[in-house]
Amino acid sequence: MRVAVFATKPYDERYLTAANERGEHGHDLTFFETRLTSATAPLADGHDAVCAFVNDDLGATTLQHLHHLGVSTVALRASGFNNTDLLTADRLGLTVCRVPAYSPYAVAEHTLSLLLALNRKIHRAWNRVREHNFALNGLLGFDINDKTVGIIGTGQIGRVFARIMHGLGCHILAYDPYPSDEITALGGEYVGLSDLFRRSDIISLHTPLTPETYHLINGLAIAQMKDGVVLLNTSRGALVETVSAIEGLKSGKIGALGLDVYEEEGDLFFEDLSDQVLRDDVFSRLLTFPNVVVTGHQAFFTDEAMAHIAETTLSNLSNLETGEGEVHTIGPEMLG
Repeated sequence: MRVAVFATKPYDERYLTAANERGEHGHDLTFFETRLTSATAPLADGHDAVCAFVNDDLGATTLQHLHHLGVSTVALRASGFNNTDLLTADRLGLTVCRVPAYSPYAVAEHTLSLLLALNRKIHRAWNRVREHNFALNGLLGFDINDKTVGIIGTGQIGRVFARIMHGLGCHILAYDPYPSDEITALGGEYVGLSDLFRRSDIISLHTPLTPETYHLINGLAIAQMKDGVVLLNTSRGALVETVSAIEGLKSGKIGALGLDVYEEEGDLFFEDLSDQVLRDDVFSRLLTFPNVVVTGHQAFFTDEAMAHIAETTLSNLSNLETGEGEVHTIGPEMLG
């Protein structure tokens, strides 16, 4: 299959090329550094499929361009699909497939690293020591043991994070329309969102972005939380209404904020902008808080996860081509 791979970084090309050769898939891969948008869609001319990432635009206009060019398949090398108009894809007869799971450990462990860095002020301590400042004032943390952790979304990643936090001696509260026996086996308790907000010392988001979860964490939700709550998001940026989170930080309602995603990250993340002035005033404001740690959508970024993403992406395409084996297709039914 001839595949146009968009939003390619050197590591994407390396892992996809290795998987293509190792797995004997034999696809003809063309790599483009640019993101997929309606303007760049013509680059897919002559290809059977496009391979897209989280910040590519797979809205109706882009999909219509791809369909006109003869593209029949959209292969998402990610689990999320909020950037894809599944209704339009279905109407046009485009097959959309994804990587439903790659390494839940990668994301859950990164979530833990954000929590530990925020709690023990690792980012601030690192800078101090480099300046030969060994004072401890302002670096006071708290024992994570015996704290209550609210986990919103108990899919694979949420369940791994629950196991980690249970291992640290935490009490687990969870919210998910589809409860997991694994959570209750850990002694976790499924509760409503309001109850979770009210009782949790730490809240971690592990749910997909859908119309129902858009800005799930907003001003009303934050007002229900404990003073000084630690809020973590390694899922999708638009789960958190950033302006409300900033107000929560200013008031002290949010004691610490750890983000690996941001609702307007499309023009920021995965790029080196170190020689530019950031034009996103909201994001710039976030970076001024000493109790905020932001990483650039790197929670998934481990060797194991990258290898699995590449192999599953190419297997989806190979199995579509041969009509044999499992293909992780998605359609409008995923929208609930």
